[in-house]
Amino acid sequence: MYSRKPRKQHKRLYSAPLHKRRKLLTARLSTELAEKQGIRNITVCKGDTVLITRGSFRDSEGLVQDVDTQHLRLHIENITIDKVDGSAVPFPIPACNVMITKLKLDKDRQATIDRKKAAQQEKPTE
Repeated sequence: MYSRKPRKQHKRLYSAPLHKRRKLLTARLSTELAEKQGIRNITVCKGDTVLITRGSFRDSEGLVQDVDTQHLRLHIENITIDKVDGSAVPFPIPACNVMITKLKLDKDRQATIDRKKAAQQEKPTE
């Protein structure tokens, strides 16, 4: 059982190993995609197309260029900010602030979707 204390929750989050941080980088699927795949959310991967739903870049859509598991952020194509010297750097966006509109599917990703779908069908509804 996890603690309810914020200090312990933050410590657990920021000292988590990378294989557990990867699970924290999940985003919901768009309505059409969720109905088609039969799941509600999935881990974001490089190559997915996402729509930003919160923040100053709201309603911007782009391809995920990089998934930063160390800092729990995504770098999205054409979402940049300018530094003082004029150069553009990618703006890091939390995964919870995006919605996946197009999945990059390969056999491993499809296996993950099938496994999640099967687990949902086994779960008894209340």
